[in-house]
Amino acid sequence: MSRLLDQPDGGMTYAAAGVSIEVGDEAVERIKDAVNSTKRPEVLGGIGGFAGLFALNTKKLKDPVLVASADGVGTKLEVARQVGRYDSVGIDLVAMLVDDLACVGAEPLFLLDYVAVGALDPSRLEELVSGIALGCRTANTALLGGETAEHGGVMKPDELDVAGFAVGVVERGHELGPHRVHKGDVLLGFASPGLRSNGYSLARKVLMTGPDSLNEPAYEGAARTLGDELLVPSVIYAPAIVALRDVLGVGLRAAAHITGGGILGNVVRILPPTRDAVIHMESFETPEIFFEIQRRGAVSADEMVRVFNCGLGMVVCVDADDVDEAVETVRACGITVSVIGNIRSGSGSVVLS
Repeated sequence: MSRLLDQPDGGMTYAAAGVSIEVGDEAVERIKDAVNSTKRPEVLGGIGGFAGLFALNTKKLKDPVLVASADGVGTKLEVARQVGRYDSVGIDLVAMLVDDLACVGAEPLFLLDYVAVGALDPSRLEELVSGIALGCRTANTALLGGETAEHGGVMKPDELDVAGFAVGVVERGHELGPHRVHKGDVLLGFASPGLRSNGYSLARKVLMTGPDSLNEPAYEGAARTLGDELLVPSVIYAPAIVALRDVLGVGLRAAAHITGGGILGNVVRILPPTRDAVIHMESFETPEIFFEIQRRGAVSADEMVRVFNCGLGMVVCVDADDVDEAVETVRACGITVSVIGNIRSGSGSVVLS
């Protein structure tokens, strides 16, 4: 080895600095089956390359447009860390990514993840990636690759963060959005059994008030602990949106993923400037955990709908003539759906009644 010093063995090593190559190799072996379980026919090669390969089917669409999204899980990961369980947050990551793609009518194709840890624990990584793989299978999305970075000396050994990047495809001219929304259209709400991955900074502030909070009942009479309640995985809505797109065609107008910004901040994104969305708050069920956040934190109703989904994970706008078929299609995908409102003339506002 010319140009390298001839130093004796026994000096500083990468492992001593906080990064173990051997543990990294073990982690890769542990996640191979999970990654392979998400393969679509378009995936070329397997895990271990420098980049993932995906053969876009250009025969299926006349003028395909690629759609991309990037997101993470946020401070829900802190709940996972304290509970010591990472399976559900992998599902959350997929939901945050593919459901954003679905909002423009795109079929999700593949996903890449990025995991940063203080110290690599192969079993913990396997648990996390198994959840990501489950989410990908649910969304018919390939887990094409990713990166695991060990940040020894920078992050604490038990710290973990995860983010992802997803790509989908839609036919040019078939994109969903405000340009398709008309007066008289009907709004459907897809049920969310929990917080998904949004509002956790506020939720943790008001709910996690002591060292044993996560082990206590989520609220009076609850059948599960607060930790389990806060780790309820996000429902993945993308397959239902794609099904609606295929069944209704132009009858599917727009879709709003209720993430950061709550009901108000997201439904407004699908409105043209001359239309309002009217949502009837009594038309869908709000899980008890949201009321518990209000009770413990004295959180106003206005603040709740600006931060949380309050029981609505996705809102879609459909032609009034297609409501029955739309509801049937969504229910066939295993998702609880309700008629929650309509579109009227206005100024681009969301009106709650």
